[in-house]
Amino acid sequence: MARVLVFGGAHIDRRATISGETVPGASNPGNWHEEPGGGGFNAARNLAGLGDSVAMVSVRGGDAAGEAVGQAVEAAGIEDMAQVFLDRKTPSYSAVLENNGDLVIAVADMDLYDRFVYRQLSRKSIREAVAASDFVLCDANLPPDTIGALSSMTAAHEKPLAAIAISPAKVPRLSQAFTGLSVLFLNAAEADALCGGPVQPQLWPQKLRALGITCAAITRGAEPVLGFDRKGVFQIAPPAIDSIVDVTGAGDALAAATVNAMVNGAGFSDALKSGVAAAGIAVRSPNAAPPELDADSLAKAMALVPQPEFLS
Repeated sequence: MARVLVFGGAHIDRRATISGETVPGASNPGNWHEEPGGGGFNAARNLAGLGDSVAMVSVRGGDAAGEAVGQAVEAAGIEDMAQVFLDRKTPSYSAVLENNGDLVIAVADMDLYDRFVYRQLSRKSIREAVAASDFVLCDANLPPDTIGALSSMTAAHEKPLAAIAISPAKVPRLSQAFTGLSVLFLNAAEADALCGGPVQPQLWPQKLRALGITCAAITRGAEPVLGFDRKGVFQIAPPAIDSIVDVTGAGDALAAATVNAMVNGAGFSDALKSGVAAAGIAVRSPNAAPPELDADSLAKAMALVPQPEFLS
């Protein structure tokens, strides 16, 4: 059983889905859904569901929301290595979605993550966990210096490090780790943010490689996922989705399934095929980390994903 160590967000996700057509500047009928989430935690739960041994390093507050997150970590069978700040509130993410699942706007209240300073990586339990891991995954909720220090630590232990971009505003936090990443997971908006503005998709590999990124997966909604590594550039077309319930967590599922395949010996292009299949399962679920995502359901979903098309 592979052991994956995850650093990053584990907080409360609140999502409102508008029932009808979105009317800006007005009250819209809809419903709220609340659950523990966060890019890192969503990926950690998906990894655990796929059979990996997972430990999660994060921070949370000593409030009811923090207790809910802690209970969710335990329920998922994930080793909880969080630091709890008893006098602080747990971070949260509140989003409003259109009735087709597309994001309208979101508010991230996540100041507590700035307290995960790089010095925390010197804790004996974290050093031992990195040394014992087969793969390390982080997200861009962490401070830049912490991400840079984590990259140095994983390199010293010769452990592969992957990262989830989280948002256009946060992806620059990963810059100190670009040259140390085994793979970066991001979407089109995050890729454009790193490139300094909107560019043609075919230029993403060139511009991201110039930043030191040697391997990445760039999602584009229903459009083919673009991937590149040292072997070349390719794309994978996601199967058509008959009904999208919620896009939240789809990128995290893609990252988790790709890492799961890589840690079990798959090459990047084949691993990303697993990721595309997992994302398809995620968008059909109301949960940010779909409990139905397991090895059996992933194998069935992969049968519908075409082979990677190499572009160069």
